[in-house]
Amino acid sequence: MLQAYQYQKSGELHVKDVPAPELRNGTIVVRTCASLISAGTERNSVMTAKASMIEKVRMRPDLVKQVLETARREGVMSTMEKVRTRLDNYKALGYSAAGIVVESGCDEFSPGDRVACAVNTGAHAEVIAVPRNLAVRIPDGVSFDEAAFTTLGAIAIQGVRQARVALGESVAVIGLGLLGQITVQLLKAAGCRVIGLDTNERQFDLARRFGADAVVPSDASAVGAIESFTRGIGCDAVIITASTLSNDPIELAIKAARTRARVVVVGAVRMELPRAGFYEKELDITISCSFGPGRYDPRYEEEGVDYPVGFVRWTERRNMESVLDLIASGRLQLEPIITHRFPIADAERAYDLVTGKVEEPYLGILLTYPDRGVNVLARALQVGGTQPASDGPLGVGFIGAGKFAQSYLLPPAQAAGVRMVSVATATAVNARATAEKYGFAEASTDPAGLIARTDVGAVFIATRHDSHGEYVRAALEAGKQVFVEKPLAVTRGELQTIREIGEAKNDRVMVGFNRRFSESFRAMKRHFESVREPLVMLYRVNAGFIKLDHWTQQESQGGRILGEGCHFIDCMQFLSGARPVSVYAAGIGSDNRAQRNADSVSITIRFSNGSVGTLLYLANGDSSVGKEYCEVFGGGHTAIMDNFRAVHLASGNRRKTLKFNGDKGHSEEVARTLAAMKDGGAMPISFQSLCDTTLATFAALDSLATGGVVPLGELLPGANE
Repeated sequence: MLQAYQYQKSGELHVKDVPAPELRNGTIVVRTCASLISAGTERNSVMTAKASMIEKVRMRPDLVKQVLETARREGVMSTMEKVRTRLDNYKALGYSAAGIVVESGCDEFSPGDRVACAVNTGAHAEVIAVPRNLAVRIPDGVSFDEAAFTTLGAIAIQGVRQARVALGESVAVIGLGLLGQITVQLLKAAGCRVIGLDTNERQFDLARRFGADAVVPSDASAVGAIESFTRGIGCDAVIITASTLSNDPIELAIKAARTRARVVVVGAVRMELPRAGFYEKELDITISCSFGPGRYDPRYEEEGVDYPVGFVRWTERRNMESVLDLIASGRLQLEPIITHRFPIADAERAYDLVTGKVEEPYLGILLTYPDRGVNVLARALQVGGTQPASDGPLGVGFIGAGKFAQSYLLPPAQAAGVRMVSVATATAVNARATAEKYGFAEASTDPAGLIARTDVGAVFIATRHDSHGEYVRAALEAGKQVFVEKPLAVTRGELQTIREIGEAKNDRVMVGFNRRFSESFRAMKRHFESVREPLVMLYRVNAGFIKLDHWTQQESQGGRILGEGCHFIDCMQFLSGARPVSVYAAGIGSDNRAQRNADSVSITIRFSNGSVGTLLYLANGDSSVGKEYCEVFGGGHTAIMDNFRAVHLASGNRRKTLKFNGDKGHSEEVARTLAAMKDGGAMPISFQSLCDTTLATFAALDSLATGGVVPLGELLPGANE
């Protein structure tokens, strides 16, 4: 299928074949009939990508701050690698589309339904996957072209709702572009008197056609015109729908508003608020959040959990339904707004209009799509050239290729002399871009198909945590060798299944516990080689605060201790050379509901040789302090690891310091894993140790829940051997 996307580093636009998205539970797969280019939002996105690095810095100071904070915690080189990976990527374009359901994974929709969709993964594609809460049926009499405006219309309607307008009120709309023209119509449908303002007078006739009672230029004369229009009172509400880097719309809104009026910012404008005007008029200012309640809430958008209508009347989906009702009734006219239609294959021409490369007036730009039947549902696409025969080098497939995989797993895998056979990701654009970048023969959105390939001998899994256990099970059952990013599993049932497969027929699995492969920890291990006494270990992790709406905080993902804490438990196994036998954990007891108590914990582990390790995993520290610090004592020896930059070693009243570059062992880990996979040698970490670490992590969660020590005992495979 064809999809439009943009290279983030240069801003270059592409329209290429990509694999169709996979049907998932709670989603629908839709053959697109029309999609809308949102001139303001998409122009800003495209122009930001096209900007030079200096211009990008100037446009996004918030991201610069994040980069600097990351550099303080993780080092300059590591941070720069993350920035390069982020820029060396592709972004799918568009968010508003309409089409026909071809596959359904939920009860609400059936194949053949006509639907309008809000799309978080790029709307400008022949086939799109849409969660249930972001799709609505199109009423009879509403065309696909009109329905393609639904998401943008929901943005406008949410702005009007935020303005709390009442019958007969005077409302100013600043910015008469695509969003402004829709807003004018919505306000008229609500019984308001509307004055429209814009710097481009070409928009005035259309605003009048849609019912604007007055239209005036956004210049020095506007204030007098508004005073006359409102009989000297001022506007009851001002809705800013402009898109500009200028602060002029905000300053004009202050002058246009009456005392105690409402100002709603819908468009992307500068917001340097002059205090005097807002103070003197006691104005309310609101920024409307996209197309309604539910936006950016993963439980609503991804998991399909709706808000009760008695508590949240207008959600994203209900706003979309309201827009379609207005279109069906004729109170929202969209055909006059459409100025251009381009086939998806010519999408680059459409963006030439948006970016100003072609100077021509435009407003509503639609992309149209041919009906290619089932051909567009191919979920695997040949990208690279002919690969060597399957009896050649080890064939590797990757499931998941996000920022982490592209930063730490794919480069060393590509350098290891294996055959890069297939990469499967949830996002079609990412699948193709990753395949091209790392030399995979196939781009796919079908993990099951990748696992089933006979020319894939090793499967790398770098997806979200809740999918690890199932992918590992499927790959091991298929006779593949497996590398999975931590954690190995998020439930005991998944771990038990993996253990049974490993003990019965295939234990060729490796988990991404990379720390033990770093130069820092290998130096510490060597320092204690002659010690025959138990060790005492303290591993402090300044993990940092993560908001509760981040995907890692979702209950289905197992939590941060399971998702990251396992790293450090593995390190203590490595250093002590022993198995964990009991675990005790205690978390903080805070009333702060913005944080999880289980994100700041102390975990003490006793090992089979008498060693003791304490993990302090902390989300409540200051970001200026390095992330990781480890102290080890035993047999008259001491070693201190300071954030992978230095290791201080002491014994026999002598001290020395080793300097390192911050490397955490990812490349060494991948290289050693692939070497073992190619020659059939032992995996870098034993299957038993991988299971032990995972069990110890589960035990830490049990201890947090019960407040007691959790003995591992019979839970450990081979404990009685």
